[in-house]
Amino acid sequence: MTIHPAPTRLLPWAGPDGKPCYLVGDGAGYVSRVADTIERLQLDMADEILGHAADMLADHKTGTRELRYLARGLSDALRDVRRVAESRGARLSPS
Repeated sequence: MTIHPAPTRLLPWAGPDGKPCYLVGDGAGYVSRVADTIERLQLDMADEILGHAADMLADHKTGTRELRYLARGLSDALRDVRRVAESRGARLSPS
């Protein structure tokens, strides 16, 4: 008899110590739905900041402070989107 391990999902948030959080299960529970909602919000926020970035970079009056703030936002968005991609990619891979 072959025992198949339960599927795991990388969640779109880190633990208090910064380490990744994983969910073990079939993906049909409450935490999975919360994770889906957060992933959707993270992707929407990344779209928004990309729009702001285009506007700010086109404005030659944008100062250093604003550009640093933008870079921080883009970095945060990229980290979030990368985690979403990692999580979804792992769930697509055959076990």
